[in-house]
Amino acid sequence: MDNFKQSIIKKVIWLRIAQITTNEKLKKGLFKIPVHLALGHESLAVAVDQVMKDDDCLFLTHRNIHYNLVRMGSLRKDLDEYRLLKTGVAEGRLGSMNMANPSKNIIYTSNVLGNNLPVGTGFALGNKFLQKKDVVFIVTGDGAIEEGSFYESLLFLKSNNLSVVIIVENNQWSLATKINERRSNIELDKLADALGIEYVTLRENDPFQYINEIELCRRNALEHSAPILIEVHLTTLGYWYAETEEFPEGKFINYHAGPAPEVIKNEFPLITSSVDDPIFVMSKYVSKDEILIISKSLMKQLETEIA
Repeated sequence: MDNFKQSIIKKVIWLRIAQITTNEKLKKGLFKIPVHLALGHESLAVAVDQVMKDDDCLFLTHRNIHYNLVRMGSLRKDLDEYRLLKTGVAEGRLGSMNMANPSKNIIYTSNVLGNNLPVGTGFALGNKFLQKKDVVFIVTGDGAIEEGSFYESLLFLKSNNLSVVIIVENNQWSLATKINERRSNIELDKLADALGIEYVTLRENDPFQYINEIELCRRNALEHSAPILIEVHLTTLGYWYAETEEFPEGKFINYHAGPAPEVIKNEFPLITSSVDDPIFVMSKYVSKDEILIISKSLMKQLETEIA
């Protein structure tokens, strides 16, 4: 295996272990602020980090742990920020849902649904005036596309020929409500087509496919001075089933925030044996034994870092 592939696989596994380690601390109640894990989102975050160039910028939403971790490349400062310590990423001032890190080109993060869309759009307009040759990445979710700011930002981006890649992480849920329970279907491909915006869809958590597709989108956004809309279908892992009188066989509880009670820290970081889990997808490229060896090594490194 070449060094590039090995590096990407290690990043996906490291990001999973870092989140599981964070989850263990959430179980112990060590943070007094809400933390939104992104188990199942690892391949996407690694791909975006790989594609971003030195001057590209990233605008995030409340579920931002995966991007912050992979851009930082360490866990200690993120954990300290969750504990609101001076040694945190933002000296304990931003916590989790608003964690920005300009030193790693994470310019803005907001806990307000859809708020990062117009902010990122305005930043891209400033780049155009300054004649900068870089791309703005804006990450949002399927809940935020129900906000007016989503449509208005797309319209403004297209009308002003701005080089922006908008990534919609579609996990089908907003809090505890699934899409088909809360609204009519929004067909993003048709919305994009109506505005003359290129639309791309990604699924199944292969980081190498994601890197190729997102790199092409970045190039097109820059060359054509135009926004690109990417919809990524994924599953936020960490859900569980609660047995109640009404649901004796267990009621499905979608993971949104806080600890994922049934996710256990062990040497093999797989959560589910399907393409919903990026660790499972890694078995296309390396054996389970190799994943286990990498995982053990990375876990020791993390434990040393946060000791």
